[in-house]
Amino acid sequence: MTYHNPESLKSIKAVIAAGEHLRKKDAGDPFEMLTKKFGDLTDETLRKINATDGSVAEVKETLMELDQKMARMGGAGGQGSRIPTWGEEFIDSKGADIKQLSEQNQGRVSLNVKATLTTGAASGGSLDIPTRDQTVMLPKQRLTVRDLLNVISISTGAVEYASQTTAPTGADTVVEGALKPESAMDWELKTTSSKVIAHWVKASRQILEDAPQLRDLIDSEMRYGLAIKEESQLLSGDGTGANLLGMIPEATAYSDPLGTPGNEIDTVGKAILQTALADFPANGIIMHPADWWRMRLLKDSDGKYILGDPQAVVQPSLFGLPVVATKAMTVDKFLVGDFSSAGTLYDRWQPRVETGYVNDDFTRNLVTVLAEERVAFAVKQSTALTFGDFGNVT
Repeated sequence: MTYHNPESLKSIKAVIAAGEHLRKKDAGDPFEMLTKKFGDLTDETLRKINATDGSVAEVKETLMELDQKMARMGGAGGQGSRIPTWGEEFIDSKGADIKQLSEQNQGRVSLNVKATLTTGAASGGSLDIPTRDQTVMLPKQRLTVRDLLNVISISTGAVEYASQTTAPTGADTVVEGALKPESAMDWELKTTSSKVIAHWVKASRQILEDAPQLRDLIDSEMRYGLAIKEESQLLSGDGTGANLLGMIPEATAYSDPLGTPGNEIDTVGKAILQTALADFPANGIIMHPADWWRMRLLKDSDGKYILGDPQAVVQPSLFGLPVVATKAMTVDKFLVGDFSSAGTLYDRWQPRVETGYVNDDFTRNLVTVLAEERVAFAVKQSTALTFGDFGNVT
């Protein structure tokens, strides 16, 4: 339907009539051309008005369709039925109060929702998402005994090596024409076999799949457990059954080469000397953290710390050698040696973590997480190691 403004049409027709009157009165009047132009302008104006009216009609039709769809969606029990929002419930139930509040410009309007908000999971609690902080893990001790040793990768389950039992010590000066002395040097073939260090835990499939961070933590924690056991075996393994033969059972006992009294620092120094006298210059010291700090806190007669000011960063070291402070060493004991010459650690299996199903794990949605390594160890020079006691524990 086309709608025109009556007043606008009257004005336009008046202009046209005036022009026509002038044309009849004086055909040569210059206003004839003006009349023609007004007629053209009128036609263009009517065309634009019709186009605008058509656009308005289309917008009205679209709005009507939207109103009908919204009405259908709000029908009770219909396909598009939904729970009203708090805002809708507030407006519907408090419309009169809002109008009164607007008129009085004072007071307040309250909202009583149908469900009481609580911290429960079915109410407001589901909106309160806790902040996830960094996962708290148990502390880890420093593991550096392996770093003191020669480490070789192998592809067999056992390693054979020749160990020298007799040194060629018969060399002597020889006079002209005399028979030169003979030395003897004997070897013994020894074998060391690989030992498996392993442990496992149960974990749910959901945890492993839904929490990659936990999966990574299991991996690192399991591998750390292997390293702890390896550290203990390298130091104190007795070589029986599935145990490695460690360094302490094979080491040479400490015997004061100077026979002079002294403190713990002096004892370490004399152990270094003993190793040097065996033709093995020491390159490391292993002791318990408690023993290291006992030395670190020693003071001179003026009350100054012998190993450095407390405000200074002092790396654990004595006589230029690194000190490995590990709880794998027994308190009040120490091991000094040329570790690179003393022994060799053989890696058959690098530490690894694997997962799999065991027994009824599959039906219970469980996974067995297994961590293991396979290593062999050989102490080849027992005199390169000196093991002793500080004498503080009886």
